[in-house]
Amino acid sequence: MIKTKNSSSLLVSIIKYSIPLMMTGILQLFYNAADGIVIGRWDSSNSLAAVTSVGALINLIINVFMGLGVGTAVTVSHDFGANDYEGVKRTIHTSYIVSAISGLIVGAIGCIFSKYFLIWMKSPEEVIGLSTTYLSIYFLGAPALLVYNFAASGLRSVGDTKHPLLFLSISGLVNVVLNIIFVVLFNMSIVGVALATIISQYLSAIMVIIHQLKRTDCAHLDFKSLSIDRLKLLKIIRIGLPAGIQGSIFSLSNTVIQSSVNSFGPEVIAANGAAQNLGDFTYIAQNSIAQSSLTYVGQNVGSKNYERINKVVGICIMLVTVVGLFLGTLTYAFANPLLSLYLPNNPNSWQFGRIRFFYIGIPYFLCGIMEVMANSQRGMGMSTTPMFTSLIGSCALRLVWVYTIFASNPTLPILYLSYPITWISTSAAHSIFYFIKLSKLKKLKNNT
Repeated sequence: MIKTKNSSSLLVSIIKYSIPLMMTGILQLFYNAADGIVIGRWDSSNSLAAVTSVGALINLIINVFMGLGVGTAVTVSHDFGANDYEGVKRTIHTSYIVSAISGLIVGAIGCIFSKYFLIWMKSPEEVIGLSTTYLSIYFLGAPALLVYNFAASGLRSVGDTKHPLLFLSISGLVNVVLNIIFVVLFNMSIVGVALATIISQYLSAIMVIIHQLKRTDCAHLDFKSLSIDRLKLLKIIRIGLPAGIQGSIFSLSNTVIQSSVNSFGPEVIAANGAAQNLGDFTYIAQNSIAQSSLTYVGQNVGSKNYERINKVVGICIMLVTVVGLFLGTLTYAFANPLLSLYLPNNPNSWQFGRIRFFYIGIPYFLCGIMEVMANSQRGMGMSTTPMFTSLIGSCALRLVWVYTIFASNPTLPILYLSYPITWISTSAAHSIFYFIKLSKLKKLKNNT
């Protein structure tokens, strides 16, 4: 556990922890960004729409299982904070088995049912065939994607953010090179970008496995020790499953919104997808800080140092606000040149991307605050409360907005306004439950 003496050193510690995590997430995002840029510049706008419009659908299918990675991170953080290194080992070996099985399930669901989901999302005829091809190949990489993410979660929870960054730097570079080779040189279009992505995913998974086999500390991986520890599995599920369900239902609401975007036609779909790709970099930067709040809160809970939790959360809220406002405003200011990376031959569509940047990008820091408050509760061992809060405050309200306010005035600005409004409502609810839980922990400590 990283020990700090005051708020200033805690701020520096959180920043140092967050930056490699942030860079790791940005490189992971670069998979899709590279896909979009290459396909947009050297193929067609329909192909770009096919690649960039399926993010919500991918998350809808995969997030339940990715949530178990959050359960892994919290469980390892608690054990590591309590100096229970044997517990860390049992959690890591359990999570490897869970991630591999989850990856196979996700891959099967994605390959079999993607087309039916796309039909439900009302994907245009010009796009649905291309999207189905892309997803059928993409989901073959699901086992590698989950193994890497579970393993990286465990490493970060013991303070190692550098190796996950290194592995994604290498695999991200490979992804870009393969995109150019497959699409530009071999003219493989959608198939090329999908193959480049899954090859890179398997490469990152292999590298993290080799690294953990070589480690000599509590994060060491031993194939002979691979087994499921029932108590660790139950804790991973108890914390991770609600987080996964929350993520999937979030994606369900985003999928409904994507279907609303689809109703405006391929040009708007492509511009929205490009703007979303670019906006995701702001989200990842903020989410990395939110993940830091989960780890730091979790470690302080493990060591029963509850007095420091408010300081951790306050610093993280300040950081996501500064980072979110800066990146959101910067993206809007340079909207045209950024969108031209994806849509160089269709400048008329840039106006639709600018609308998304204005209504979602600039106030994106509100989403960061919401994520910090939710992850802080998970770090304290809460799971169902932030799930239900998010489902009601964000997802349900967002769906109500789509089927009432947007239905009566179907414009892009009205559709996009659903995001900042639900971020504010959910953050307020998360804050209430956070303070209630923290108060209970302090009282429990004082009574023992």
